[in-house]
Amino acid sequence: MTSEMRFNSHIERLLTTTVRLVNVLTPGLDGGRPVTPPTGPALREVVAETVLGVGRDFSPSAADARALRTSAAEAREVFAALTDGAADRAAALVNAMLRSSDARPQLDANGNGGHTLHFHGPDDSFVRGWAAGIAAGLAMAIGGDAGSRLGLCSAPNCDRAYVDLSRNSHRRFCSTRCQNRVKTAAYRARATVG
Repeated sequence: MTSEMRFNSHIERLLTTTVRLVNVLTPGLDGGRPVTPPTGPALREVVAETVLGVGRDFSPSAADARALRTSAAEAREVFAALTDGAADRAAALVNAMLRSSDARPQLDANGNGGHTLHFHGPDDSFVRGWAAGIAAGLAMAIGGDAGSRLGLCSAPNCDRAYVDLSRNSHRRFCSTRCQNRVKTAAYRARATVG
């Protein structure tokens, strides 16, 4: 992907939402702090907040929120494979996600007189729609040579996902906080050597 290539705004929102879902629905570390996914009513609330305003606004049920954890865990595997440079493995994982969600392309009116390409499951349910959307967004990124813009944070003690929307496509960290931690540690290491 050249530095001039950009995602369209719909794909950006979908990938950014996928990153947020991965980061809140899968366990791991965030800057050295353990991440424990929410359960019970808090799980439904965090899923509803995360997907609000992206696509059609459905209010997920508790069962929907629990089921969406599976799609988030599968997406995490894709981010991990891309971080490891295993593009073929990432593609195979996404292909499995596309098959299991039965993602089907559809042009939906976007409210501005035009249409936006969405991917739906075979029914209009919250979970099937989001599973199809997540899989399709990852497929479009990887198939559009943008797989290098998806990854897991390279800071020590952090494994949160990110999508690099910058022009230069050199992002390696999930946040400025993690980037600063790494820079500070490198500065301190140089200061003690010098």
